[in-house]
Amino acid sequence: MRHNFKNLKVWQKAMDLTDMTFEFCREIPVNERYNLIDQINRCSCSVPSNIAEGSGKNTNKHFAEFLSIAISSSFELETQLLICERRNYGSVNKLKDCLELLSEVQRMIFSFREHILKVETVS
Repeated sequence: MRHNFKNLKVWQKAMDLTDMTFEFCREIPVNERYNLIDQINRCSCSVPSNIAEGSGKNTNKHFAEFLSIAISSSFELETQLLICERRNYGSVNKLKDCLELLSEVQRMIFSFREHILKVETVS
């Protein structure tokens, strides 16, 4: 069962999260360019990218696997943001906003994954 990823609220929120984290990264010291900034950008892009990639799979079970990868990337992103918090990088308010939206996206992915797995078992 294929889904149009652009219509999925979880994908839209994940895209918002990517925009927000890229904006936050502008405030991280330049010496972190090839370390922390690149890592944050990669994992934040991975979340909506895996949602989109999974949406094109033939079964919900396969889609759920990509949602699991998106969840994993979101935890990696959370860790990177918490490292920023520990190092006092960037705006405290922007970091807080990123972490709050990230938490919301994580809940949405978990719920959506559970939903499509239930649909898969019923079909």
